[in-house]
Amino acid sequence: IDDGSSDRTKLVSQQANATVLSHETNKGKGAALKTGFEYAKKNNFDIVVTIDADGQHNPAEIPDVIKPIVEGNADIVNGSRYLNGQDTDTPIYRRVGQTVLDSATNIASGVKLTDTQSGFRAFSAYSIDHFNFDPDGFGIESDMIIESAKNNLTIAEVQITVRYDVYTTTDNPITQGLSVLMRIFEIMRFNRPLYFYGIGGAIVIFIGLLISLTVYLSSAMSNIYLLALGLCVVIMGVILVFMGLIS
Repeated sequence: IDDGSSDRTKLVSQQANATVLSHETNKGKGAALKTGFEYAKKNNFDIVVTIDADGQHNPAEIPDVIKPIVEGNADIVNGSRYLNGQDTDTPIYRRVGQTVLDSATNIASGVKLTDTQSGFRAFSAYSIDHFNFDPDGFGIESDMIIESAKNNLTIAEVQITVRYDVYTTTDNPITQGLSVLMRIFEIMRFNRPLYFYGIGGAIVIFIGLLISLTVYLSSAMSNIYLLALGLCVVIMGVILVFMGLIS
């Protein structure tokens, strides 16, 4: 999928005998996957494999990734860098962000995967109809996991390798990660409200108690405004928890 590239991506790919589906302008990863999946569905492909175009993944591992589908043990296979604890080269800032996104995606979906942001995946023909490819950007990785779980698709993981010495996206990783996290929270709000409001409420209660405790320990009880603020924050947190319980 040529997502509006400005270099020779399309030409070089065609010279390598690849079928190239092009967007006139850059639309984002979600839109690119939608184009590819629609083409696969139209041509009745048995299995769809997605792999990032930056050279991080090893195409020689495709047989390993599709194996659970071929053997009838999974609808979707997620290639994981961390399944067997083999990857030790992930930059620290990426690993921290990855852990946060993995935790949020697993809570939102109700499944437990070790690498929810992997772009190296395999999909059975049956699974294709269960995705709406929204949003257009990188949040699509978590969305597809959440949609798969919601539709009771069987997800398996296999170990893959990855390279970090290649050119990757120019997007700011912090901005990109936060946008994905916000998308996960948005889905969690509707799919798992108890977690969304409960966790948020617990955090707010903790902040309120911290404010109140700080006022008490500093012997600044005369600062009635700070104490009142702390109590109000605690009350807001309790309300959020109750919203989660009744949703």
